[in-house]
Amino acid sequence: MLSAESAALVKATLPAVAEALDEITTRFYAAMFRDRPELLDGMFNRGNQAGGTQRRALAGAITGFATALLAEPGTRPDALLARIAHKHTAVGVTDDQYTIVHKYLFGAIAEVLGDAVTPEVAAAWDEVYWLMAGALIAQEARIYQEAGVAPGGTWRPWTVVERREETSDVVSFLLRPADGRPAPAAKAGQYVSVRTRMPDGVHQLRQYSLSSDPGEDLRRITVKRVTGTDGAPDGEVSDLLHRTVRPGDELTLSAPFGDVVLDEADTPLVLVSAGIGCTPMVGMLARLAATGSTRDVLVLHADVSPDEHALRAETHELTGLLPRARTVFWYERPGAAEPAARAGLMDLDGVDVPADATAYLCGPLPFMRAIRTRLLDAGVSPRRIRYEVFGPDLWLPGTAE
Repeated sequence: MLSAESAALVKATLPAVAEALDEITTRFYAAMFRDRPELLDGMFNRGNQAGGTQRRALAGAITGFATALLAEPGTRPDALLARIAHKHTAVGVTDDQYTIVHKYLFGAIAEVLGDAVTPEVAAAWDEVYWLMAGALIAQEARIYQEAGVAPGGTWRPWTVVERREETSDVVSFLLRPADGRPAPAAKAGQYVSVRTRMPDGVHQLRQYSLSSDPGEDLRRITVKRVTGTDGAPDGEVSDLLHRTVRPGDELTLSAPFGDVVLDEADTPLVLVSAGIGCTPMVGMLARLAATGSTRDVLVLHADVSPDEHALRAETHELTGLLPRARTVFWYERPGAAEPAARAGLMDLDGVDVPADATAYLCGPLPFMRAIRTRLLDAGVSPRRIRYEVFGPDLWLPGTAE
């Protein structure tokens, strides 16, 4: 817990720190990568760095953790950090790297805030940092242990068994362990990291949801080719996978990670997605079908058109295997392939959403925020709404709890 003395100083300086965090995190990453360029090789996403999403996520995590400590001084907000811990284990973060981050982060704080960072203020924020780091280190140790891998040693070679073009910009890869050992245990909703060497020799990691039943030795990932918008770069890893990977090739994958997983209760389920956010939902549907589930399942999906809706036919097939499942689709450009689909954006008007349902959301953040509000209006408890974000989590801390 945060000491009373530190809590008072953190509360007094939190507005100034929060206002300066964008500049602080910008300087932090620049200095760290200047001195430790090896961290860009297989640890940090260059696209997220270029687009600024990683530094905004870090700033949100720091302020969210500090705010939670101040709100409940006698507790440690571990739940707030669970998603970060899973993202860290998926890229192989180890304990010693927290010392490296501390050095450059506090150097950036001192540079930006100058004389405002007295020794007492620095000590208070140092306490916040190590409480946060300690909580993450403990969670990550447990996650590594549950995954059956050593910290940072999560990588294995997988052979591409099949490549399937799902849409014009989405492809699925069916994979099996190349070393002949059984596939690691996985849960529906989890993701794996794919580690690839780029043309300039630098390794890059990206996370992809398991889009098939995770109870099999064969695993599937479904990759959308990312096209940059608003000045953001194209997805270098997704483009490389689309252009170069064929059956017989090998990919380096991590063990499965992720805290947004299919529960084992018997309550109704609502699976809500947009675009490529369908992938973890299809994995959940596959698991429900494989286990003969009789749960009420409502599958809601929004997309541009039926032709651009990846895994559409498979979604129908899987829901057809579940005795109490139904689908509702929305398309901006409806087509004859889905005559029952609704036109436009997802609105939930006239959709009977069980108030006692557990809801899983995946898609762009504005979409998930809007649908979460509609689910709350339908009586679904906020504690029963789970969401998955592709990339750094920029949802304001606590809004989805």
